Amino acid sequence: MRRRSLQLRIAQLAGIYALTCGIALALLPGDSQAGIFRDALEKVGLVKPVPPAEGSLPLPRQGYACCVLHYSRDWINDGNYAELPMIPAGTPVEVLSYGRHRAYVKIDGKPMRLGHDYGRDQESLETWVGKIVPPQDPRPRIAGYPAAVREAIREGKVMVGMTREQAITAIGYPLTSENVSVDAPDWRIWRSTHEEYDLHFRTDGRVGSITGDDSVTSQVVYRPGK
Repeated sequence: MRRRSLQLRIAQLAGIYALTCGIALALLPGDSQAGIFRDALEKVGLVKPVPPAEGSLPLPRQGYACCVLHYSRDWINDGNYAELPMIPAGTPVEVLSYGRHRAYVKIDGKPMRLGHDYGRDQESLETWVGKIVPPQDPRPRIAGYPAAVREAIREGKVMVGMTREQAITAIGYPLTSENVSVDAPDWRIWRSTHEEYDLHFRTDGRVGSITGDDSVTSQVVYRPGK
């Protein structure tokens, strides 16, 4: 009888813990903070990981960084802020599983998370992950670019004259929450949470100009010979 009472008490405490964490999860302003709570709940079995959508590629799967990615500790989000440390385009990535607005991956063997913080209303998590972790290695394609473009990509910078494909390889995809299509004539890009700049494409699909505060453009624009 005492054992049964103890089991009931443990179940009650677990329920209270889950409810408390759920309330905290809802009140937190940022998904990055909320993710800490949900990850903890998933590990102790109080919250089940969100399964991938029907039709998604089977997991785990192997792929490559589509472009230069930027990270904070183990977190890479769709803002891809250039002020952060970088992971080179073509780095091997293994997609392990999906959670709530995040994917769990290994990049060169290191456990990391891909956080879909901003573009959730425009595309699914699986769609976004599929873009930044394609099955094809981009490095053979990069090798065929002009030398200046290859150097800009190596530094994670953009330059006038790049194609849209080359710009994506260098700085990542523009946020879908602020850019309707990659075919749009202008892209708004964020270097950090408070620094932004704009790419303006010519009718031939190449970058014609890059505008923004000098303090920002001086950090993100590659100028050959300088």
